[in-house]
Amino acid sequence: HVKGGLMPPYLVDTQATMPPLPPRMKQRGQQSNFGQTLLFVLMSLALSCIVIEACFIYRLYQSEAVSEVTTPTKTTVHDVLPSKPVAHLTDGQDVVHGKHILSWSRIADPLLYEMSYREGNLIIHQEGYYYIYSKVFYLEKDSFYHYVMRHTERMAGANITLLQARKYSPRLCSTKCNSHAAKRSNSYLAGVFHLLQNDSLYVNVSDSSHVLRHKSMENFFGAFMI
Repeated sequence: HVKGGLMPPYLVDTQATMPPLPPRMKQRGQQSNFGQTLLFVLMSLALSCIVIEACFIYRLYQSEAVSEVTTPTKTTVHDVLPSKPVAHLTDGQDVVHGKHILSWSRIADPLLYEMSYREGNLIIHQEGYYYIYSKVFYLEKDSFYHYVMRHTERMAGANITLLQARKYSPRLCSTKCNSHAAKRSNSYLAGVFHLLQNDSLYVNVSDSSHVLRHKSMENFFGAFMI
């Protein structure tokens, strides 16, 4: 019984609501360990990818360096091949001209695509229309002739003059005149012609000893299909 309307201090109200229990420490610890493990796995994967990519780049760089060293310096590598036959030949120190027919260098980085060169002759592999050109740097002594010739089997091995230039120079000195006293000049020929398969082209001059050969690009000969 309650006396004076007061509840004894040792009595507990069984009708009161119990306070919520705190979360279990064991569950929190498990969630924290799982998150750390996942983060570790992700970082390990990222570092592995970086190491693999670095190794790949290093091996690629090494292979390019080796190819640059082993590639001959006299070989020209064209990233984009021509769409049609083309040739461009120049003079060079390895060239020995004939008395009238000029020869062209095989070591001065010649451009030859679907055409070939043999003993001063440019050989046509495909029939078609070609732009043909030739330039010669020479000494003006008396007269100088410059021709571009065509040899064709279709006409019983005939040699046909396609292009021609002539230069007549007055005698500026006596027969003992040296190359320093003579005037220097250029002769350039160009034109479009229909050529057959196995036709050959060559450059003919009146005297190859008059051709000046200071630089390989001063004398050249070429053709390309149009």
